[in-house]
Amino acid sequence: MYYNPWMYPYPYQPNFYSSNYPTYNQYLRQTDYWNIYDDSRNKVKDYGRKPFAVNINEAAKHNNTYRTALWTGNHLQVTLMSINVGEDIGLEIHPNIDQFLRIEQGQGIVQMGKSKDHLNFVQNVHDDFAIMIPAGTWHNVTNTGNTPLKLYSIYAPPQHPFGTVHLTKAQALAAE
Repeated sequence: MYYNPWMYPYPYQPNFYSSNYPTYNQYLRQTDYWNIYDDSRNKVKDYGRKPFAVNINEAAKHNNTYRTALWTGNHLQVTLMSINVGEDIGLEIHPNIDQFLRIEQGQGIVQMGKSKDHLNFVQNVHDDFAIMIPAGTWHNVTNTGNTPLKLYSIYAPPQHPFGTVHLTKAQALAAE
């Protein structure tokens, strides 16, 4: 028999015979959330413009800042957000930016429309919901649950400066 490095069991290949799929090879180091922290372990830094991989679900769930830029490239930006109970992102529009939001934890309501006075798209959202916001659309997301709403946002092109960190919504409004 000849040697084929891609034959089972290949360490990156899932083991379909296991009852707890997906499985991970014990000899491979798995990325964990804490790898995205800087040396002080107090804040996440912006890893933009270089290759990067992260468990985005865990990163979003552990984030406690209103907005933190996780990766800012030339054509794309990923930010982590945490919206406190009863608060919202704030009614806003990005004239030339498409936006993607994904809810990782909590529940809320998303509103969108062509004008700020006519938000005719209304949808309840919760864990695992994705929200696509076309450029030039007014939008808002409000936390209607009992826990902080954890999500991440993708902007194309980037919306915020490299390394943006807003601990609170008030800081974000002051920065704008």
